[in-house]
Formats: sequence, structure tokens, C-alpha cells
Amino acid sequence: MGEEKIIDMKPKSPTNMGRMVTFLIILGLIVITALNSFVIVEAGHRGVVLQFGAVQDAIMDEGLNFKIPFIQQVDQTEVRVKISQSEQTAASRDLQIVTTTVAVNFHLNPNAVNKLYQDVGKDYQDRIVDPAIGETLKAVTAIYTAEELVSKRPEVSAKVKELLSKKLSTYYMQLDEINITEFKFSQEYNNAIEQKQIAEQQALKANLDLQRIEIEAKQKIEQAKAEAESLRLQKQEVTPELIELRKIEAQIKAIEKWDGSLPNVTGGAVPFIDVNDIQ
Repeated sequence: MGEEKIIDMKPKSPTNMGRMVTFLIILGLIVITALNSFVIVEAGHRGVVLQFGAVQDAIMDEGLNFKIPFIQQVDQTEVRVKISQSEQTAASRDLQIVTTTVAVNFHLNPNAVNKLYQDVGKDYQDRIVDPAIGETLKAVTAIYTAEELVSKRPEVSAKVKELLSKKLSTYYMQLDEINITEFKFSQEYNNAIEQKQIAEQQALKANLDLQRIEIEAKQKIEQAKAEAESLRLQKQEVTPELIELRKIEAQIKAIEKWDGSLPNVTGGAVPFIDVNDIQ
């Protein structure tokens, strides 16, 4: 009989290669866990913490933050000022169709982004902001006539800002500023305004012409009064002595012009000369 082989049933010790693989796996898990334990919230953002999909009360600020790995997720929400610009159509108090171009600046309440995320979601601008702007403009536009919307624009803007601010604050948003850049009216209304302006200009011109005629008439009356008064005063100053003096002055002028010769043709009037005056 041959020699029997003895089989060693004891487990063999792991090789160095096996140890290395195990170490790398463990190290990888540690690194992944470590990396999953921290999150960097970008500037101008806040972190909404979700734990198994449920929104948590804690809100992460900007910078490096710790979270429970594999259990918590962080959704970053921007809290910088945003702008919503749109055209809204509404009816004025005098039933004119008005298209308003408005720009709205707003931002999310940094301390309530988790509530906004939970109640509204991330599409808050389409679901809340834009409808609120349209509803507010319709409500305020209906208070004023089309003409007042233009002439009282600062007042209109203030009312829109006040009402819109209340609506947005209900959903954890803050209104910063609104700017109404333009009011557009129907072509029929624009034509009516143009005709009204033409009529007002014509009325103004007619009124100015009437005032000018009245002034000229008054000037003529005053001038006639002055002339009549002047004639009256002159008549009062005419006396027999003044008349005689004027006759003597006329005779003296005639003598000064006479050259001493009589006219060759008779039948004409010979200047009367007082001989006694010549001697």
C-alpha cells in the first residue's frame, strides 16, 4: 500500500494582496462617507435640508455645512433679488383696455425657504409671482381712468407695490421694487386723445385771438378817449385874442415871402397890404 496523503483542513491565512484590497475598499467607503457628510452652500443661496424626502426645520447658510450621509439631501435655493418683467392687460375705470409693462424686483425670505419649498416648490415664479402681478394690476387699474393712469403714475405704482407686497409676503417672498415702464392703450383711444388735444389747441388759439381782439378794442377806445379829451382841451384854450394873433402871424409870413412886385395878370386876388404897417 502506498503512503496516505494527509490533507490540512485549517483555513489558510489571507494573502498580502487580499489585505490590500480589503483596505482599499474600507478606505473608499470612509472617503465616500466623509465626502457625503459635508455640503458647500453657494453664495446668495440657502440650503433646504431633506431627510428621506421630508423637509427639515434647519436651514443651511452659505459655506461649508455638515449633513448626515446617505440620509439627508440638500437643495440649494437662491435668495438673491430676482426680476419678473411682463405685460399685463386690464380694463380701466372708464372701460379702456390698458396693456401695462411692469418690472418687479423681489427675493425669497432667507429664513423661510424651507416653508416655501414645502408649500409651493421651486416653480414659485410661475405659480405665485406672475399670477399675483396680473391680479394686482387688474385690481389697481380698475380704480383709475385711462387718463389718470398716466397723470397719476407715481400714485398707481405705490398702490400696486402695496397690494403686491401683501400677496407675496403670504408665500414667504419680499417685494423690493416695481417699475411701470409703459401704458399702452387701444388705437381708438389714442385717436380720441389726439383729437381732444387738437380741439384743446384750437380752443386755446381762439381764446388767445379773442383776448387779443378785446385788448386791441380797448386800446382803440382809450386812444379815441384821449384824442377827444385833447380836442376838448384845445377848444377850451381858443380865445378871440388867440385867433387875432394867428391872423397877424399869417400876414407877417406872407409879407416875408413877397418880393415887392405885383402880378402882371389882373383879375387875380392881390395880397392885401396895410400901408400903415409898412411905413
